[in-house]
Amino acid sequence: MSVLKNDRLLRILNHLPVDRVPVWIMRQAGRTDPQYCQLRKNDGRALEKLFADPEIAIKISLLPKRLGVDAIIMFQDILTPLTPMGAGFHFDPGPVLERPVRTMAQVKALRAVDPE
Repeated sequence: MSVLKNDRLLRILNHLPVDRVPVWIMRQAGRTDPQYCQLRKNDGRALEKLFADPEIAIKISLLPKRLGVDAIIMFQDILTPLTPMGAGFHFDPGPVLERPVRTMAQVKALRAVDPE
């Protein structure tokens, strides 16, 4: 097991002293980060495919590390759980459900997400 080199965020969340206020940045990288834009261009896959690929999601999640932040946010989308629930989607350019959920029967047919 590795030892954390930067535990500022964890320490402050546990009400422990820190040497400075932790920095945690939430961003939409696609609009501002040249490294993210280049990665997307080189990869060529649709955005929803990147969310589903752990290796690329990790690479994208770690891009802000060069800024000296104290925590990162896993590269995902709030809609990511829809696919395992049986409500696939794609971006065109915004999210589009493959089969829109419009009735209570369709809601009841959705599967519960198992995080394991």
